[in-house]
This record gives sequence, C-alpha cells and structure tokens, in this order.
Amino acid sequence: MNKILIIRLTSLGDVIFTIPLACALKNHDPDTKIGWLVAEKGLELVKNNPCVDNCHFVPLAEWKKHPFSLKTLKEFIQVVKEIRKEQYDIAFDCQQMLKSLFLFEFCGAKRRITFKDARELSNLGGNEFITPKKPFRDFEYHIVERNLDFARHLGVNSSELQFSLPEISQKAKTGIDELTKSLDKSKPMVVLSPATTWENKHWAEENWANVIEAIHAKCNLVFTGTDKDTAILDSILAKTNENINYLNLIGKTNVEELRELFLRAKVVISPDSGSAYLAWASQKPAVITIFTCTPPKRFGAYGNDEKYFSLGSNLPCQPCFKKTCHLRGNKNVCRKSPKPNKIIKIVNNLLQ
Repeated sequence: MNKILIIRLTSLGDVIFTIPLACALKNHDPDTKIGWLVAEKGLELVKNNPCVDNCHFVPLAEWKKHPFSLKTLKEFIQVVKEIRKEQYDIAFDCQQMLKSLFLFEFCGAKRRITFKDARELSNLGGNEFITPKKPFRDFEYHIVERNLDFARHLGVNSSELQFSLPEISQKAKTGIDELTKSLDKSKPMVVLSPATTWENKHWAEENWANVIEAIHAKCNLVFTGTDKDTAILDSILAKTNENINYLNLIGKTNVEELRELFLRAKVVISPDSGSAYLAWASQKPAVITIFTCTPPKRFGAYGNDEKYFSLGSNLPCQPCFKKTCHLRGNKNVCRKSPKPNKIIKIVNNLLQ
C-alpha cells in the first residue's frame, strides 16, 4: 500500500482538474492512502472527498498578505511537520509553480515526482521526473490528462474520467429549496455565471443580453456569482430590450450550495471559470463554456460532445493568457466571439 500526497493548492478550477487523478489512484488500489495539500478556494471539494484520506490545509491567502512574517514562517513549519508526520511514499506536485516548491521539497516523501518542464523552477523540489507526453505549451492537451500522466507514470490505468465530490449536506439542499421556491417547476433551469476573476475572460455583455432575450421565456433563468459580480449582471440586463424573468442568486450561495443548484440545472453557461468546471464535475447539467484569452482544448469540459461545449474563436493573438487585453487596436476582440446565435442554437437544442 502506498501513501500518496497530491499538491494542488489553487484555484477552484485547477483543484477540480486534479480530482480525476485522485480517483484514478483510489480506483486502482482502494488501500492507497491519498493526502492533499490545498488552499482556501479548493478546500470544500477536498475536505471530506471520498477519494481523499487526509486533507492538509494551507492558508495561502493569509501567507500572501504577510509573506515574510514570523507567523507565516511558523505556520509553514507546522504544515511541513504535519505532512512529514504522515510519511508519504510519493508526492505529486500538480501545482508546478514557485508557490508549491518549498512544500514539495520539504514534504518528506521518498519519491517527489514532477514534470521536467514544470514552471517557475518548481522542479527543483523533485527527485523523480516525468518526460511529458505533450509539452506544457501544447494547448490542445487537456490539463486533466496532464495530471493523469502522474497516475500513468505509476502504471495506473486512467482511461476512464471520474470525479469524486463530498456528499452535499441536507442544510445546503434545504437552502437551495428555499432560494428556488419561486421558480416554475414545469420549466427547465438554465444557470448563467457570466463573470470570473479575469476581466479578459468575460464574454461581451451585449452577447449575454442577446442570449438572455432569446431563451428566458422557455426556462427558469438563474444567475450566480460572487458579490463582486452584481455590477456585471446589472450592465448585462441594461442591454436587454425585454422584461426578463430571472432569479438572481449572485452572492447568495457557497460552493456546496452552488453544486446543489447545478445538480438541478439543465444547462450551465459560463466563461472559463470555476463555475463551469464545478458544473462539469457534478456530471449532471450540460455545460457551455465560452473562451476568450485561454484555450478551449486545454481547459474545456470534455467526455460527451452532446453535453459539453467549449466555444471560442481562432484569432492570431489567442491564447494570450492575459488578464487584460494588450492589443493597441481592435482591443478585446476575443470577447466578442463566439456570436450569440451559436450559444442560442445549442441551448435551444438542449432544451428540446
């Protein structure tokens, strides 16, 4: 029996992209003990996950505020002591960035496995290196498959994509019951999560408005997001020409409640964001993900072409991975594609 430590601290989407690795390892040998180093955003999905035996929390957000304080140093040492106490046989650095380097190097695992092309010198913490099946900059190789290459390195079959998630509490279910009690139960639910943390990932507001006008009458239209997304929704709705029936849940759900909401949805539409991948991991709704500055084949939901749709355009500047557009002319052109009619057609087909 092996004890394996997975290091994937952030973000919500990237934690979701790593869960199939834990599933593959656990399915191969149920006696394998899986530990996971995770920060704030992915904690709810790792803690009590049926494929994770030990969840090690890293308060990364607080450390970033005070990186050189004595308190941060003490907490770092405490985390290292905690994981070294478990005596892991193997550690996988799925973060592969400077933020994971020292935790990886000092974790105490006998085999510290990473990719030869890991970023930001993070491979300095490893002692066993995988030659990647595809280079890191191959944007057509999905990040989930790259994570699964860790399992393949150990001879673990990872041909079947699986997600494991913690059981949803009755409290969360009751909370969503209350929040959605006004909806017409005869109509399917379409959830729109139009915002994410990167401005350059946002689809044009007039495009969202066109989609909303086309579909709102045939479904329960529900908006989700964080408190910071209220202004974006207001701007989108201001561009519509009709009285739109909708339910605004922006800022009203945590991750667990959002999962429950997605389980009740027929369709989820979102930019490249944690919401899109949380919906995908639930394996229930159809997911339409809109890409601007990031590559669809690298991050888009996959596994069923009739259920998962990743749409973008094919501009010379894509993918740029920039949080703000750096073009001097034709600025933010990627945010105007795809055209709303493409999304409307897919939604109409899914609602039939």
